Parts: sequence; C-alpha cells; structure tokens
Amino acid sequence: MKNLINSEDLNLNEIEKLFLLADKMNKKQKKYDESLKGFVIATLFYEPSTRTRLSFESAIQKLGAGLISTENAKESGSAKKGESLEDTIRIIQGYADMIILRHFDNDSSEIALKVASVPIINAGSGNGEHPPQGLLDLYTIRQYKKEIDNTTIAIIGDLKNSRTVHSLIKLLCLYKNITIYGLSIKGLELPQKYVEYINNHNSKFIICKSFSEIPSSVNFIYQTRIQIERIENKNLSIEDIILNKERFSRFSQNTFIMHPLPRLNEISTDLDDDKRSIYFQQAHNGIPTKMALIYSIIKDFYKNKKHF
Repeated sequence: MKNLINSEDLNLNEIEKLFLLADKMNKKQKKYDESLKGFVIATLFYEPSTRTRLSFESAIQKLGAGLISTENAKESGSAKKGESLEDTIRIIQGYADMIILRHFDNDSSEIALKVASVPIINAGSGNGEHPPQGLLDLYTIRQYKKEIDNTTIAIIGDLKNSRTVHSLIKLLCLYKNITIYGLSIKGLELPQKYVEYINNHNSKFIICKSFSEIPSSVNFIYQTRIQIERIENKNLSIEDIILNKERFSRFSQNTFIMHPLPRLNEISTDLDDDKRSIYFQQAHNGIPTKMALIYSIIKDFYKNKKHF
C-alpha cells in the first residue's frame, strides 16, 4: 500500500497487518521512536480539524519524523490567492516525503494523487470519505468485540454527509455476516449508492424509523452529528435521533456507543460515564492506527531506500 485515498484501497490482509502493527505500537511505542527519523511529513488541511489533525501530527512525531503543517490552507495558504490544489501538491512534495490531505472537495485526493510524487493520505474529502477514521473505528470494534465478523451496528444521524459513515460501511463490508441498521431524519438518509454497496457485498442494511426499531442486542451504536456546514437548512429538528440515558436503557450491557466526534447534542452528556460509552477511547485509537498507517505506507513507498 503506497497511498490511502478510498476505503476500497484496503483489503482484509492489509487491514489485519495494520492492526497487528498498531497493537505492537500501542504496547511498545518506544521501539518505534526513531523509526521514521529523516523523513518529513506534511499535514495539509483545508477544513477545520481537531482530532484528525492532532492525532496525525502526534503519530508523526512519535515515529520520529519531521512535521510541517498548515491548519487552514483554504484561508491562510496560497489557495486564498487562487492557487490550484494541483500546484500546491507539486510544491509541497518538494518539501515533504508524504502529504496528509483534508479538503472540502470529494475528489480532492484523487486530484492530488494524479500529480503527486510522494504518498497521499486522504484525511477527509468533502462528504465523500475519511479512510483513516474508518480504520480507527474498525480497530475500536475489534478491540471491544474481539472479532469484526458477525457484527451488528446501528448508524444514526446525518448518513448523507457523514464521510466517516461512508468509509466505515465500506470497510465493514469486507467482513462476514455484517448487519447495519440506519436511523436518520428526512433528507439526510444514507445515499442509495451506499445501500447498494452494502447489498452487493453480502451484508444487510435495514432502515429504522426510531430507536425502538433497533434491536436491543445490537453490538454498536455509531452516532454522528448533523453536518450543519454541508446543509442548507440549519434548523433541522434532531429530537428523534438524540441518544440519552433513557433511550439507551433498553440496550444490552454489551452494546457500545461510538461517535467520530465532535458531538453537538446528539449524545447526552449523562452517558459519558457509562462504561459502554467508548467514543473518547475511540478517538485515542487514532494514535496507534495512524502510526501504523504512516509507517506502513512510508516503508512500502520508499522500500528501496537503505533506511528500511
């Protein structure tokens, strides 16, 4: 694997290798402290980010690589002057050995890949995909359920615009006997192309109209926020999809709550202390999974260098 643009770039074998490496990096992090010394990695973010940018930058530094970063390239970079993404990539690849890109256009990473001479990681593209988030979500499922086959998961919220949902769906469909329940509000339902993707990959998608239609034994509830920055109607009512202690009380003691974060009010804070609420640990899993991802891509891309 020399780039990560879409979740479909990954296969089961690659994912398992990444997760085993992430496990090792979690347990023996010091062993990898200087593993990428001499490499420079650029984080190029055109959209706001806290978890994704900082976890990537933390992972880079934990691996011993140098870091160059732009937090708001849309406003503070040369894009403000009209520079194309292609030209920006052509310039930055002269400064860095890898580019981690977040952009507001769905096809931004594909555009970058066409002109890049260094590895590209898609860290979120419009309302399309976010493969690194999908990986850490999958890693979290594995961590708490021990296996990913036979998983049941309810995805709730803005299923139309949630790129994290789109990436996770594609990764889940690599496994056996996956059932996905979808609960949303009118206009923000899961796009048909993802429904078809699920059905075409021997998995099941079941539409739910309320929390009561989600089986109480479901393994995971994956809650998402309404992507207000991507929709015209900013005053949508989300009362029917808010997860609170009362609604969660009917679910199994083995049902875990996930969320890619940030959250607004779609998960009540009275659930934060519930041992089944794992969204903060989920976010922290971004460190080992991103360390493994960066290391693996750099190693594969530059395998002819004596460094490896």
